[in-house]
Amino acid sequence: MFRRPPEDKKPVVLQILPALVSGGVERGTIDVARALVEAGWDALVISAGGPMVHDLTRVGARHIQHPLGSKNPLSWRQNFDWLVDVIHQENVDIVHARSRMPAWIAWRAARKNKIPFVTTFHGRFPDTNPLKKLYNSVMVRGDRVIAISHFVAHEIETRFGTGSDKLRIIPRGVNVDLFNPDAVSAERMIKLSREWRLPDGVPVIVMPGRITRWKGHDILIDALSKLGDQPIHCIMAGSYEGKESYKAELEQKIARAGLNASVMFSGAVVDMPCVYQIADVVVSASIDPEPFGRVMIEAQAMGRPIVATDHGGARESVLPGQTGFLVKPNDAEALAEGIRTALALTAAQRAVVTKTAVAHVRENYTTSDMCARTLSVYQEVLPLSPNAG
Repeated sequence: MFRRPPEDKKPVVLQILPALVSGGVERGTIDVARALVEAGWDALVISAGGPMVHDLTRVGARHIQHPLGSKNPLSWRQNFDWLVDVIHQENVDIVHARSRMPAWIAWRAARKNKIPFVTTFHGRFPDTNPLKKLYNSVMVRGDRVIAISHFVAHEIETRFGTGSDKLRIIPRGVNVDLFNPDAVSAERMIKLSREWRLPDGVPVIVMPGRITRWKGHDILIDALSKLGDQPIHCIMAGSYEGKESYKAELEQKIARAGLNASVMFSGAVVDMPCVYQIADVVVSASIDPEPFGRVMIEAQAMGRPIVATDHGGARESVLPGQTGFLVKPNDAEALAEGIRTALALTAAQRAVVTKTAVAHVRENYTTSDMCARTLSVYQEVLPLSPNAG
């Protein structure tokens, strides 16, 4: 249980990110906002807006629309002055930044108001040159720095020397009420299968995620071509908005491999739990290490075997041989072998994988746990705020 604040002063936590369009960062922001409201705190978010603002306000949080993520230097001073005033006017106790550009503005504004500053390191942010490293360094200037995986935490420690006094590891979580095998009705599965014209009796391979080069869609196509005569139907489930040229490349590769009848692009999907439920195997073929990898825990939450590349966050969330299989990155033959192994599971073996995977996620990677641990971080720094009641 979280400590409820005094009745005369609700602690105010301000989360800042570029926009509320889509993605794991945005979803995590809303999840934490909901937890704050449920704990009796005041949740405030600043972003440039987007369709997920509705989701945010629906949980009882407040949103202020402002483009703090602008990279135009001419706007920086104005944004800083504006944010300093907002923090003062809203009596903010803690500022939590989730992205680098707005973090620079937020860090300075928090210091000006002498209140605690928290960051979440969501990605890898490579230091390609000294200037880039300086730009990235704002994410370790918080009074507390949250890493979304041990992999990211190790990078932070190695590159910036951030110690355990400030660094906190809080993995992303999945809503196990939503991603629950028992909650997806047969009617939903039948409806989606008909919409996508899935062939009866053919194993379904699903690769969730935005269509972008580093996710390894081309490696999966090569792997599928190595499965021989084994019948499969593969769904590339994710948005390709802004990536139409890359999608066209993939489609040409699919045609050359003779896989036109076996591979489809679904575009953005609303009902992902249902997509996982119709899958026999879920694939994550990222070429570069995933900082965490939400696909891995979503697939396991739905009891589906996951075949993922053996690096980054996948090494933490997948139990090899128990909930899925880890394969050599950027290796089509290794990926094909992993898929073969997953497809060859007997009904009894799949039942064991399902039970183990669901239990693994519910024990280690739930949204409620992520939120509880984040609010605990807020409670660590709250005494540093002069506004706290």
